[in-house]
Amino acid sequence: MSTSISSTELNRSFMLTADRQRELVASIHPSRFAARLDPLLSPPTLVRLQRSARLQPRLAELLLGSEVDLSSAIWNEDPLLGHDPHRVALLAGSIWHARSVLKLVSRHDLSILIERIGAEAHALGVRHLSNAVATTPIVDPEQLSRQIESDGHACLGAWLERGSSIDRTRVLLRLPIGTAAENPAAEHRSAAGPLLSLVTVHLATETARA
Repeated sequence: MSTSISSTELNRSFMLTADRQRELVASIHPSRFAARLDPLLSPPTLVRLQRSARLQPRLAELLLGSEVDLSSAIWNEDPLLGHDPHRVALLAGSIWHARSVLKLVSRHDLSILIERIGAEAHALGVRHLSNAVATTPIVDPEQLSRQIESDGHACLGAWLERGSSIDRTRVLLRLPIGTAAENPAAEHRSAAGPLLSLVTVHLATETARA
């Protein structure tokens, strides 16, 4: 009996790992996918490769093999609950710069900022003003949006450093090459926990309503 149960559990674990690998390959950012395969591949070709169920396990090994031992990796639930990491970064960055977000009141400036970061990130930053980190005001909406994106990605990268290697890698692969998530600073490491907690609570509430 115990042998049968063990065999069933191993089979389920294998199927779960295969599913996670397929999800990863399907969600990887095109810039990273092209860099690992061939930068000269056309976007349509990359899409076909990503969607190929037959190739996905091999592609997962190619994408992760040098960084993670797939044979012994523990595939937990996605740390971002399936949400777009770029969106998560904008939410965190808006809280980081909440003081500047709140002071941007002209209709013209607000329209520029919201067009770049989204109404959701703007609202979350205003809601969590007391958790803001940045103290230097930024009055230019374009500069503010760039800093929100940069500091948000850095916070996300710092937060991911606290988890497993495979969880960090599978999130970073969904972002384009070269974001601040790859090299967070000490200030981001100290603030990442509280900010990402607020963001994940927000996302979990949204997921519960769906």
